[in-house]
Amino acid sequence: MGFLALGVNHHTASVEMREKIAFNTERLLTLFEQTKQNQNLNNMVVVSTCNRTEVYALTEQPDDVLHWIAQSNGIDVNTLLRHVYHYENVQAMTHLMRVASGLDSLMLGEPQILGQIKSALALAKTSDNVSPQLNRLFEYAFYAAKKVRTETAVGEHAISMGYAVAQLAAQVFSHVSQLTVMIVAAGEMNTLVAKHLAEMGVAKMLICNRTRAKAEHLAQELSTRVDVEVIDFDQLDANLARADVVSSCTGSLHQVIHYAAVKQALKQRKYQPMLLVDLAVPRDIDSKVEQLDSVYLYGIDDLQAVIDENLSQRRQAALDAEVLVSQLASQFVINEKVQQAGEEIQHYRDYAEQQRIRELEFALQQLKKGADAEQLLTQLSHRLSNKMLHIPSKLFREAAKAEDPAHYEWLKDTVQSVEAHSREAKKNKYE
Repeated sequence: MGFLALGVNHHTASVEMREKIAFNTERLLTLFEQTKQNQNLNNMVVVSTCNRTEVYALTEQPDDVLHWIAQSNGIDVNTLLRHVYHYENVQAMTHLMRVASGLDSLMLGEPQILGQIKSALALAKTSDNVSPQLNRLFEYAFYAAKKVRTETAVGEHAISMGYAVAQLAAQVFSHVSQLTVMIVAAGEMNTLVAKHLAEMGVAKMLICNRTRAKAEHLAQELSTRVDVEVIDFDQLDANLARADVVSSCTGSLHQVIHYAAVKQALKQRKYQPMLLVDLAVPRDIDSKVEQLDSVYLYGIDDLQAVIDENLSQRRQAALDAEVLVSQLASQFVINEKVQQAGEEIQHYRDYAEQQRIRELEFALQQLKKGADAEQLLTQLSHRLSNKMLHIPSKLFREAAKAEDPAHYEWLKDTVQSVEAHSREAKKNKYE
């Protein structure tokens, strides 16, 4: 069976199209159950995220996979064909490694996709939809992703606002695990900031939002990773001194964090440093607070400049990563050939052992009937030699008739190498 990668992503399809062919966990489990009897659809993994839906399968009929995606989502197959890409064998393996490494992501080098692929593999396994061979392909892709992450800088530079704020906090403060963070407004931008800081292991998170229900919803999301407290918006100034890091993004037409409030907070903190990040336009934080000692103020333009520079560095690192993935793909092909050769060698050894046992049993029977031992051994050696040489002789004849002379030369060199080893072993035996 060939290895197939088939799907759509943010490069080939609009959001509307990607939404039409997205799969959720419950539906996939049902679909996997339905495909168990189809040998062309019972060995596959489906990766479905907001930016891509891809099927990785070992199958003899790639068209069956294409039609399965179309039928499962009620889409005309010809419409799907205008957006879908597909790769086979080595190209499919290379694509999987690139995706797992974050090289094919909308946000270059992002690490989340690796976890999403691992989850997709685990889901397919729960439905007995993954053979050992398919599992080995994915494990190698995970190995490649780890190599890319550790041997290149493709994931080292912040290229999202949320991640940039988290990295900034790590640069300003030496002990991230002791930080208290205040999130002012629980919108999309600040939600990402909060999640990144929670993943870094800050000590406490204060969430301040005009609508308390929205703040409590975010608090519930974060509660498994960090100690969270929700405070009312009118209590912002009163709690400002508790925060080492403040990230504000309200969308208000007026400033919400004033010079006097920050000055008072610093006094209460005995002038321990504060990092203030203003992600809002118009700005939430009075720019004059930058004049205060022990205050670090960063605006959205400051962070965007950092992100642009980091993205440039990631793109440069991605070139190294692409080379590494190409090398690993070549190594994978070699490994597969070696493994296949090992299996063929084992088959030939099993064949040889069967012939040996058969000839030995025949010879023992003849000895019991009184046959001449010397003559019998001579006949045994001739029969065994002829049977063992039949397959190599056939290979030589086929290689000689082939258009590619390199294969014949390789066989000839192999035989000469075997003969040389045999002579050396015989020499060592008598020395």
